[in-house]
Amino acid sequence: MNCSESALTRRVESDRASGPAARSRFVACLLSTAVWGGLLCVAVSGRAQDNGGEPSSSGDLEPVRTQNTAFAPGIVNVIAPAPHAEETFSGPQTLQSLIDAHPEIEWSAPDFVDGRPFSDPRTRTLVEMARQVTLRREIYCLEFSFKPLRMIYLDIPQPDGRMARKLVWYMVYRVRYRGGDLRPAADLVGRSSIYKRVEAISYDARRAFPMLVLEDHIRDKQYLDRILPTAKQRIATREKITAPLYDSLEITSVDIPRSSAEDAPGVWGVATWEDVDPNIDFVSVFVNGLTNAFEQDGEGPNAPYRKKALQLNFYRPGDSMKQLDDRIHFGVPAFQDPAEQNYVLQQYGLESRLDYQWVFR
Repeated sequence: MNCSESALTRRVESDRASGPAARSRFVACLLSTAVWGGLLCVAVSGRAQDNGGEPSSSGDLEPVRTQNTAFAPGIVNVIAPAPHAEETFSGPQTLQSLIDAHPEIEWSAPDFVDGRPFSDPRTRTLVEMARQVTLRREIYCLEFSFKPLRMIYLDIPQPDGRMARKLVWYMVYRVRYRGGDLRPAADLVGRSSIYKRVEAISYDARRAFPMLVLEDHIRDKQYLDRILPTAKQRIATREKITAPLYDSLEITSVDIPRSSAEDAPGVWGVATWEDVDPNIDFVSVFVNGLTNAFEQDGEGPNAPYRKKALQLNFYRPGDSMKQLDDRIHFGVPAFQDPAEQNYVLQQYGLESRLDYQWVFR
């Protein structure tokens, strides 16, 4: 049986008149199925379910692989997708907005002695069930590969119609869909769906919605990926890319076919940043849009909401002179002096040296 929240008020009035049994059926109906975004299942529990996954940590990260590709000569660094079972659910939590919007669902005196149904336990009331809701969803994660972070001088159109020669930072990347999406799996016990496991599924294709942010850790400044029409062809020529190359807007309309082949071409994109501080040293690129995993504290419009992003760490030992001669290294630099090493780790917000990590932000 399926119920919609729009029918809540009149259904409650009907069930109040019909007695506790009808009301219990309504309670089970309303919280058995709901929709939030894409897939959402609701289950009632007094504690968080064990889905077989462990919290993410540096020990969970797969090593960065390197690969030669025929579509962009040279080596790319490959970051494996990292979906986790615990990302398929949130809660248990209280749907306070539902309780506040419908005070009529309270089992209050004098109609009900001690504020509870005549026959069913208090935990089967709609109010108590709304205080122990687990929200479930399907998640995916794409593989991300990238060439070295580089710089190039380009003529960039200005608002006044003139051209300005600027130093542009860029990253050529590849996105591939490997399948292995995760979703909650239900086992029917009696008349109830019990969620104790997740299952892997795959589709023919996925799409990426990348937003790449370059962050200067010293000055706490962020640079958003800019769409530069004159940059894409120049960069494709310089990198000798034979596959179609898309900017971060164009790539959102391209299907990424599922493939497990090592030489699968994937879909290629380029991110560009301008007006980057020439004295930048410790820098990270945050890649958003590779996964739909998120974290949220509580529910409602004011609840903190964080999306999962890939953090790539880089080090640029140089200054504002002859910037094209400076090589930008992937990874966190190593120092023998513990104090110096600790200072560098603090700039990246790390406790140990990590080339990359998945974060929620």
